[in-house]
Amino acid sequence: MKKIVGISFICILIDQIIKLIISINMNVADSINVIKNFFRITYLQNTGAAFSIFSGNRIFLILITLVALLLIYFILIKGKEITKVETICYGLLIGGIIGNLIDRVRIGYVIDYLDFNFGAYHYPVFNFADICIVVSAIILLIISFKEVKYDRD
Repeated sequence: MKKIVGISFICILIDQIIKLIISINMNVADSINVIKNFFRITYLQNTGAAFSIFSGNRIFLILITLVALLLIYFILIKGKEITKVETICYGLLIGGIIGNLIDRVRIGYVIDYLDFNFGAYHYPVFNFADICIVVSAIILLIISFKEVKYDRD
């Protein structure tokens, strides 16, 4: 559990430092072109969850986040033998969740800043914590499929 907490702490620290730098140096909706027609740093304040769903429902999102953290701990982690990969994934997952939770509790919205275009498609703006959550969830999903054993009898 100590390793999960350590990984989570590092993710939270990186996430909060980046968000602080963005919020100090940019105004809301400002963009900095990094790779023309592909990648920008755009400072947005997201009052919702992924893809801005549940916008304006701060208390609901905080409660759902706390419930998710409890479920992750009690169902997926507590009392189980966890591999090194799972330890890293749970650390990333919890760190990402808490990184966005800190924003939501402290300032009422999540700071998003990574802004990508793929041809004509403009992907919703997201942040480092979101990357931690998505990457860890994908890896955990892949692991869970690998662990499924099919009885062919």
